[in-house]
Amino acid sequence: MSYVMVDIESDGPIPGDYSMICFGAVIVEPKLNRTFYGMVKPISKQFIPEALAVSGFSREDCESFEEPKLVMQQFETWLATNCTDRLMFISDNNGFDWQFINWYFHHFLGKNPFGFSSTNLGSLYKGMQKDTFTNFKHLRQTKHTHNPVEDALGNAEALLKMKEMGLRIKLS
Repeated sequence: MSYVMVDIESDGPIPGDYSMICFGAVIVEPKLNRTFYGMVKPISKQFIPEALAVSGFSREDCESFEEPKLVMQQFETWLATNCTDRLMFISDNNGFDWQFINWYFHHFLGKNPFGFSSTNLGSLYKGMQKDTFTNFKHLRQTKHTHNPVEDALGNAEALLKMKEMGLRIKLS
């Protein structure tokens, strides 16, 4: 299975009404050297300034980004080129990140190469520790900056550390 750690930044809480601004992905493997970065032009006139500010981009910056269909096609091609077996979407907050990636894939390409499921990194760690109050974030090496590639890398580092701690997971 190819585990793909994903992180997204958006200008609001839900896809469609608001826009995914950018996203990053990394193939989870020891070297963590296969990454993808997409910067996506807004699909809606609506945005929440405080949400957009987290990304570090202005609305004017975002207007110059690539068309969503093109970026999602590039991401699909990158996934097909870098992953030879079944894809598994994993993220720190899959309830948030998944909804945007899933919506954008279905809306712009008519399908999602990840299928219909995802994994939450935090829940996985809580299960390993048998403690719903624990947090995995201390396992990251890369600082969490809201650059989605850096954030995906930090989360992938945490998953690799969890594997070292005994998590049974087969990475491609």
